[in-house]
Amino acid sequence: MQSPRLVASDVDGTLLGEGGEVSERTRAVVARTVAGGVPLVLATGRPPRWVPRVCDALGVHPLTVAANGAVLYDAATDRVLATETLDVDALAEVTDGLRAAIPGCGIAVERVGDGAFDRRDQQFVSDPAYVHAYPLPDHRQVAPGELLAEPVIKVLARHPTLDSATMATQARRAVGHLVDVTYSASGGLLECAVRGVTKATGLARAASHHGVGAADVVAFGDMPNDLSMLAWAGHGVAVANAHPDVLCVADEVTASNLEDGVASVLERWF
Repeated sequence: MQSPRLVASDVDGTLLGEGGEVSERTRAVVARTVAGGVPLVLATGRPPRWVPRVCDALGVHPLTVAANGAVLYDAATDRVLATETLDVDALAEVTDGLRAAIPGCGIAVERVGDGAFDRRDQQFVSDPAYVHAYPLPDHRQVAPGELLAEPVIKVLARHPTLDSATMATQARRAVGHLVDVTYSASGGLLECAVRGVTKATGLARAASHHGVGAADVVAFGDMPNDLSMLAWAGHGVAVANAHPDVLCVADEVTASNLEDGVASVLERWF
């Protein structure tokens, strides 16, 4: 494509290195991109509270599509601009369906406030069976009634001995009419948002905010939760370490996240 008018990138496994770091090469080209008047949009499965640390490392605080499209978050002002939430009735049906379809799974939910850290102890809560997939977890165990007490931006199902693809197949059969089921890690973790809410819908909202159409967007990703976004953008780029499904649909495959794949593409223009 010709020089894009907006750059969108997934975070983990795409823009960041193995330890979650930002390379100097990536930081430099992002700075040149933004200085040249082309906005960066982060598009991530992360909730808003996990976004500021990435922005600090990048040196920019852009508009962010968080929670796989369920939240539009302005990192520069720490404001949640828009949300798509699952109401309590649908939430109860979804959690029941997930437990029946994936016996032994634990359930957690993500909520959001007006800013990244509002009501932080209430944002990520789980039932006692939930085993966190990442080190240094920040979820809090609660009783079933509290888990279902208010609308959520995301439902997570975790089973430490199953793979995410198998879980996704089972979950879509059971609750696919209620939620969009996806995953950003292979180790037995599903992420469910309101039906029809994806990174593509979130990125479309962010691009509209910047006055840019899909044809002028370049998007980078690595996992199934990036599929819709790469298909929506004018030019979808997969990093070399991407999931096979992502490699198949991408317009281009660049180097891996450990080899500054995003930076190597952006350096063509910036």
